[in-house]
Parts: sequence; structure tokens; C-alpha cells
Amino acid sequence: MKYMGSKNRFAKELLPIILKDRTDGQYYVEPMVGGANIIDKVDGNRLGADFNEYLSEMWVALTNGWMPKQHYTKDEYTDIKNYKNNYPKYLVGYVGINCSYSGKWFGGYAGITETKGGVRDYQKEAYNNVNKQLKDLKNVTFMHSDYKNLEIPNNSIIYCDPPYEGTTKYKDDFNHNEFWDWCRAKTIQGHKVFISEYNAPKDFECVWEKETKSSLSANGKSGGNKVSTEKLFKLKQ
Repeated sequence: MKYMGSKNRFAKELLPIILKDRTDGQYYVEPMVGGANIIDKVDGNRLGADFNEYLSEMWVALTNGWMPKQHYTKDEYTDIKNYKNNYPKYLVGYVGINCSYSGKWFGGYAGITETKGGVRDYQKEAYNNVNKQLKDLKNVTFMHSDYKNLEIPNNSIIYCDPPYEGTTKYKDDFNHNEFWDWCRAKTIQGHKVFISEYNAPKDFECVWEKETKSSLSANGKSGGNKVSTEKLFKLKQ
């Protein structure tokens, strides 16, 4: 699923590192599952949670057989955006992301548009992407939860893709210091914790990095095609 900040293009490089020492039956957990573009490439026991209740309900509904329409009008999009309580949460979640440009939460209506490369049907592309992805999400447990309150099975592998500090934000009040403390605590509890970010506190080590062009850049602005270095961290031990 197209989702702002998705790590889909890095999955083949990240997962061999994250899953290297995974044991039989060990849970793989994403407390910030977002567009589920990494967890869909993992097998076995999987748990995906997100603070966005609409997004979480969307994944629950989709994996239980619900499918949205292929197209929603601009009027429908606007009404759902402005009157969320009038609609099922799973529908709000779907429209808020898959009918928006770049998968940004209600970031502007995306329909059939004339582009430099020709006519693009953004909603049809999104629908097809989600439909294709669903076969790899069977048996994933999806739920709504803030990462701090998520009940994680013992000795899990945890992969976090938080809002990057200093960039376009998904959640305005995200406390980065509190998050890093949580990662420390989970590691001490016996979990293996990996974090995608541009930077991390000094007691975390970088285990992978790659220079890339992204619309979500370290310059603190969205849009354009800025160069940044994606990194994967874990606590030094």
C-alpha cells in the first residue's frame, strides 16, 4: 500500500538483518505498522498495531474480507474527511490514505489525473496494490494501540518505523525521547528492537544505512526529491 514514509523499497535489505536470528515461533511485531509494507514480507507469528484507529480498523476489515469501491468521488472524499463519525472507521481509514496523494493522511484528493507521463488513475492503482498485498497479510493480528500500551509477546522481534524527528509528521505530539526510552526498556526486557530513523541517541548503533532520494527528507520538509540517508538502529550491547 502506498503510504507516506513506507519502507517497502528497503525490505529486501532490512529484513535479513532484522530476522537473522529469529527462532521458531518467535513473534515479529510492528507497533507502527502503517501501510504494512514490511510485515507483509514476513511469515510466522505476526502482530501489527498502529495509533491511527482508522488505519487499524481498515486492516482488520480488509483481512476479514471487506473490499472498498475502486473509486470515491471528491465529494465523498471531502464528506468522509469532514464527518468521520458518520462513516465506518475502516472506510475512513481506506479513503484517508488510498484516495490521497502519496498516501498521506487526507493529504489531498487523488483521482484520475493528467500527468506528464499520461493519465493516471491513482485510486485504481491504490486499490490494486492493496488487493495484491492482502494475500500476504493472512493470519496477521492487526489492532489499534499506541506503541507504549501494546502488549507484546515475550522475546519478540520488534521493528519500529516512527515519525522521523525533524521531518513531516504523522502525529504532531510524538515524543521522541519517550520513544527511545521505550526502545531501551523493551531491549532490556529481552526483545530484539530495530528502529528506522535518520538519527538516534549515542547508545544506539547503526546496523544498516543507505543514501536515498525521498519526498520525506531530513530537511524537515515534504515534497521534492531530497537526498537523505536511511538508517536502521539497535541498542548497543
